[in-house]
Amino acid sequence: MSEDLDRSEQAAPEDELTPEQATEEPSTDEVTIQPSVEEVLDPFVSQEDPYPYEEMTSTNPDDTSAYLAAALESQQSQEAMGAAAAASSYEETDKYQDVSRYRHQRMAQQRKRGIRVAILVFVALVLLFGAAAGVYIANINAKLTENVTSDLREQLVETKAGNPFYLLLLGIDKDQGRVEDTEHYGADEHAYRSDSIMLCRIDPKNVKVTMVSIHRDTAIDMDEHGLQKINASYAFGGPAYTTQIVSEFADVPISHYAEVDLDRFIAIVDQVGGVTVDLPVPVHDPEYTQLDLPAGVQTLNGTEAALLCRCRHGYDAYGDGDRYRAANQRMVFSEIIKKVLASDPATMAATVATMSESVTTDLAIPDILDLASQMRSLNVETDIMTGMEPTDGVLYEGTWYEACLVDQWRKMMIRVNQGQPPYDEAEGEHDSTAGVAGGVGEEGARAAEAASAKDSQENATESTEAEAA
Repeated sequence: MSEDLDRSEQAAPEDELTPEQATEEPSTDEVTIQPSVEEVLDPFVSQEDPYPYEEMTSTNPDDTSAYLAAALESQQSQEAMGAAAAASSYEETDKYQDVSRYRHQRMAQQRKRGIRVAILVFVALVLLFGAAAGVYIANINAKLTENVTSDLREQLVETKAGNPFYLLLLGIDKDQGRVEDTEHYGADEHAYRSDSIMLCRIDPKNVKVTMVSIHRDTAIDMDEHGLQKINASYAFGGPAYTTQIVSEFADVPISHYAEVDLDRFIAIVDQVGGVTVDLPVPVHDPEYTQLDLPAGVQTLNGTEAALLCRCRHGYDAYGDGDRYRAANQRMVFSEIIKKVLASDPATMAATVATMSESVTTDLAIPDILDLASQMRSLNVETDIMTGMEPTDGVLYEGTWYEACLVDQWRKMMIRVNQGQPPYDEAEGEHDSTAGVAGGVGEEGARAAEAASAKDSQENATESTEAEAA
């Protein structure tokens, strides 16, 4: 800058120029000098000519040439320095990019290696868990099917997937005293009597279930065993023989079998969180089950539910206690079905595991879960229909039997086979236990109303007859 000032001071004022100098044409050789990279340009000075011509004129032409030469040399020097700096910067940038690229590649390789390790660990865990799960499921299946013999499987009739089928459900009272009493109950390993006999029609396509109880004291001719109560079939021939007898008696093919140990039934109810029941009348049985339940809606734990399913003497004041007990069994089983189908997969799996301790069935876990999936939308209030074999009590050679009312039984089973309710409500048919024992859903409520109306009418008739007498 001092050089610029010196040269500016040496330049003569414009009004002192000689006429020759004033008329002299400027040189046509133009030199374009680009400002340095670091120089800040003055906005009021033309960028094409950063040094105004009038400031570079001098009385001595050599001064101007020398100035321009020096300026050009300085500019070229600055450009060279700038290019060198840029080249150096590029080299540094290349080095940085090389280092960055190397680090990026190393990180990418590490991430890939980490992902591969994670995948291998995951696969190993899946295989390990899968193996453990396979062993666990196999163990449950073994428990569920432990007592399913080849004779039983021969009695079971296969059905096409999705078609309605019958399942025989037995509640077994495994009293050790009956095992020891071979004179009355036989020497077979199944020396018990079925406390509950229920024929279930399951319709996966229409999502319907029909439960029909068979009176355990129903008189049956068992060939070489003579006249027997139907529940003795289990003691004489186990599940296979019972399946054969019930199939012939109801005239339907049976596709699946399940039996419940009533002594271990408690765990199943507790696993699903108890069952909610509606008892029309109090249940008081101090001598046998020690059960004492009030009337109304209440939630029962496993022990209470198991006792209710076994209680018959609590209904002695109403007649045949077995019929009322069977009605309560249908109610409790319906509530268990409701709880299981509404549970999440983990709870459902845990329930199946618990069932394996007290249930014997030909159905394996995949079959049970598949059936549960098909019946997921089942509405217990409207889609479960119940009934009981019509019978009359008779005394024969000193033993009480229940004689099946054949015509009514055939009519009932025709309706059941057609997917209809066991009772024809249009003809005034309903479960005789309604209004005393528990009912299932809307059908049970209608039956209770019908029974109540019938009782009121009978009471009115008896009152009128009494007054007339």
